[in-house]
Amino acid sequence: MTTQLAKHDRRRGAQAGGATVGEMTPREIVCELDKYIIGQDAAKRSVAIALRNRYRRRLVAGDMREEILPNNIIMIGPTGVGKTEIARRLARLAQAPFLKVEASKFTEVGYVGRDVESMIRDLVEIAIGMVRAEMSAQVEKRAVRNVERQLLDLLLPPRPRRTTREPTAAMPSLFGGAEADPPSGTGTSAAAGDAAASEMGGAPPAAGGADDGGDEAPDVRSRRERVREKLRRQLREGLLDEREVEMDVRVRTSLPTIEIFSSGGLEEMEFNLPEHLRSLLPSGKKRRKLTVAEAQRVLLQEETSRLIDMDKVVETALERVQTTGIVFVDEIDKIALGSSGQGPDVSRQGVQRDLLPVIEGASIATRYGLVKTDHILFIAAGAFHASKPSDLIPELQGRFPIRVELTPLDEEHFVRILTEPENALLKQYAALLATEQVTLEFTADAIRRIAAIATQVNAETENIGARRLHTILTTLLEDILFEVPESEVRHVAIDAALVDRKLSDALEDADMSRYIL
Repeated sequence: MTTQLAKHDRRRGAQAGGATVGEMTPREIVCELDKYIIGQDAAKRSVAIALRNRYRRRLVAGDMREEILPNNIIMIGPTGVGKTEIARRLARLAQAPFLKVEASKFTEVGYVGRDVESMIRDLVEIAIGMVRAEMSAQVEKRAVRNVERQLLDLLLPPRPRRTTREPTAAMPSLFGGAEADPPSGTGTSAAAGDAAASEMGGAPPAAGGADDGGDEAPDVRSRRERVREKLRRQLREGLLDEREVEMDVRVRTSLPTIEIFSSGGLEEMEFNLPEHLRSLLPSGKKRRKLTVAEAQRVLLQEETSRLIDMDKVVETALERVQTTGIVFVDEIDKIALGSSGQGPDVSRQGVQRDLLPVIEGASIATRYGLVKTDHILFIAAGAFHASKPSDLIPELQGRFPIRVELTPLDEEHFVRILTEPENALLKQYAALLATEQVTLEFTADAIRRIAAIATQVNAETENIGARRLHTILTTLLEDILFEVPESEVRHVAIDAALVDRKLSDALEDADMSRYIL
């Protein structure tokens, strides 16, 4: 039954124009990762299986669904080989809340610093932002229509309705007293309406007479509608963006932020409530003059917040964190160093003990409610140059059943990294120079020479993997990027000779290679 449901869902997704992320097979997920990451097939397969298992778990019926826990992954490999990029692309592909943290930034409970539970609180904030953005997109059209109507009211305020004078209002004149003042217009708004109407080529719409109870005459209403439609067209075309309007802007007093000692160590406590409770705080309004473009942004933000159900946002975000959240714990090898039982090693092992319940499954208190971490996927990574995974406490090792070793990058990898990915560095620089109407071209021998230099510098200095390509290309293209805006050159060709000429001095001097390349 479950298999049939999965096949049916996939067919339905294909008919709708493509499979959703959850319906992608592990092979399809690896193909998507191949668009951005070169090599590291074993790591791609592991994360693809983990992502597919989440979809499989959702199809499991009954209590067994809660018993299926994610297989956390630990990736072992030197810096710059793609550990972080694999996790980031996976989260983007899955449209899941994703957080990258460094294990070395946390401290044991009782020490000054951040406790490990803060990563879950940060993950919830990311999920809140994701869901809020999605719901904002859903109500965008409605919000834009409402804002347009409000802006038109500011540009051409509706005329006040004249009301029938109460009998008591005329009583003073019967006894010789001063007669009450007649109703006046709306001050600034009325004046703005008159100015807008006259600018449109018509007379200011007059208020209705006493015999019609304050309603405008049909010809006056028709003229106002024509003026309003003309303003609407100009507003949509951006012709009124620089015109100033006067409006009330909501102002909230910011609440103080202090640092206090809590059970989780020294934490920054903000006295700002969740969005769905902040509306309960007193807020004042300040009269300001804004351009139409600025007023549109302010009104759109307020209108979007009004249309979004924050209770629904919080509910959806918490559910998404608990079922699809991904936490990438980098530099986990830094808390595995040493076993002397004194000095900083005590805190490092304490961080491991604090991580254990969070990864095993615990209920973490956030300002939006409790979050269960049982089904959050944890991906840890580390170079493990001075330590090995077995230096982690045994309980923590058991929570990362899948271990993947990423291979160092060589010259062939660098050639592919420079050319094949959709976000390849050469394509990025070509796109940057295209904004200056300049085409940038690299010959095949130039690409090969850049890859060879990156391999050489990594071998002679610190091996920082693919990040070396960033430093080499920055040095290689520095003069071009500086001079292009003021030159008449419209085509730049980079060959191997130019690469050697630009980088020869840095390659010959070991100190320059270390600090420049």
